[in-house]
Amino acid sequence: MPTFTEAQVMALVSPVFWPFLRILAVFSSAPIFSSRSVPLRTRVALAFLVAVCAQAGLADQPMIALTDPQAFSVVMQQVVVGIAIGLAVRIVFASVELAGEIIGLQMGLNFAGFFDPSTNAQSSTVGRFFGNTTMLLFVVMGGHLMLLQAVIASFNTFPVGGGALDSINRMQLHELGAVVFRYGLWIALPMIGMLMFVNIVLGFISRIAPQMNAFAIGFPLTLSAGLVGIAFSLPMLDAPVLALMKLATEIFTGG
Repeated sequence: MPTFTEAQVMALVSPVFWPFLRILAVFSSAPIFSSRSVPLRTRVALAFLVAVCAQAGLADQPMIALTDPQAFSVVMQQVVVGIAIGLAVRIVFASVELAGEIIGLQMGLNFAGFFDPSTNAQSSTVGRFFGNTTMLLFVVMGGHLMLLQAVIASFNTFPVGGGALDSINRMQLHELGAVVFRYGLWIALPMIGMLMFVNIVLGFISRIAPQMNAFAIGFPLTLSAGLVGIAFSLPMLDAPVLALMKLATEIFTGG
């Protein structure tokens, strides 16, 4: 019966094992892939398939025995980098959903909220609508391919064997927090301006004709103007989504 030494086993396993850990961490935190509708077995199988298919484009991985004290540090690095990639891509969805929340607040629709079991959070109707639209755009524009490209490129930017804390320090992920608000305002600003104009007009009407109930006509008018504004703004949503995807992935591609 043939026997294998630990060095031979690690030589066979290492090229796939370390990429597999990082890719699995990405699929556990990235949008769509981490959804409850995607079973854990599917994520594991898909991560293993991507790790095997990516071997041609990856550099030689270090052979580190699982009994080596360094192995724990390397495992933590793969998990941290993988989760960071997934969270960076979530910035795309967070920015658009923030814009939807702002628009819903201006339209007076934030009272129509519901619990989203996929995110375990409360969200408004408009915010959820923008989130679903972003999910469709993410797939149509090849966001899943950009995500996989960022994962593969991250093995050059953050090679296996570095420290987890050093990787976090180099990512500067805290800067993405400002991106959420900046791009959220960019998306929502046209709608904010239009609805502000509608409210100013309603203010003039209430001053010119005090006997007219501004609240009775204000809500339907604001709601109608908001729906028309959303219909006009949706075709232009691809530009900020693409810009956010590039901004989120260039941290790991070294771009």
